[in-house]
Amino acid sequence: MNLILTRDSQVRGMENTVTNGEKYFGQFCSLLASYTRKTARLRDKADQLVKQLMDFANTENPELRATLRNFAEDLAKVQDYRQAEVERLETKVVNPLKLYGAQIKQTQAEIKKFKRVRNNEIKQLEKLEKVRQKSPSDRQMISQAETSVQRASVDASHTTRQLEETIDAFQKQKLKDLQKIFSDFVTIEMVFHAKAVEVYSSAFQTLDKYDMERDLEDFRAKMRGAYGRYDVRPVPDTNTSSSVPWALTSQSAQSTLQSQKKDEEATEDGSVEEDPVEDLRALHKTGFGTRHLCG
Repeated sequence: MNLILTRDSQVRGMENTVTNGEKYFGQFCSLLASYTRKTARLRDKADQLVKQLMDFANTENPELRATLRNFAEDLAKVQDYRQAEVERLETKVVNPLKLYGAQIKQTQAEIKKFKRVRNNEIKQLEKLEKVRQKSPSDRQMISQAETSVQRASVDASHTTRQLEETIDAFQKQKLKDLQKIFSDFVTIEMVFHAKAVEVYSSAFQTLDKYDMERDLEDFRAKMRGAYGRYDVRPVPDTNTSSSVPWALTSQSAQSTLQSQKKDEEATEDGSVEEDPVEDLRALHKTGFGTRHLCG
């Protein structure tokens, strides 16, 4: 009976190992599957962002248009890497965890088999005790019961050894799988982030090189072109402003000369003839110049 109790204690430890493996590996599978799905959704949202950036770029000036297009192309590259990340997570992380459930069930089946054998051993021992109590002098019945107990005990010992080997292999495979699955997970993430950092660095440089002042100049030039017809300020004409006053001055000078000629004829005093050029200079001194006429 002490041997049976020892086996029970041993099997409980084995059963706990398998139960914990089933519980936590199931949770790992669920969480990492959710992680993969959310990564795929993040990829989809980023693809939408790329599309919106492209659409917006087509409405802007050339400088910003080129910058946004290059930036969007870099973001699209990151999503290509993210797509590869999703596919690798499904293949190397999630699927192995899903398949791990079958191995756990197989190990649990071995434990159930051992329990049946153990229960049979306990049952044979109970029969032997009853025979000894009811018929202590019946050596034949006692011998048969002892033979059954011995056979059940041998089966239990054999099953226990098989179970020990099964649990040992299960634990070894569990540790190996745990190491490989999470090593693959970390490797996949490192590869993605290394590639993403490289592309994001290019995207940052694209934004950093954006010439906002040039874009503003283009924008202001377009605005001036669009609203220029409302600018009613006169454009100064140097040719007209320089020629018109002199023409008017010449007409005034001619009228003045004609009056002076008539006065000379009328007076008949034989006065000295004046220089027409001096008359023009005098005319300008009286205020009939450009500023007076344009005023």
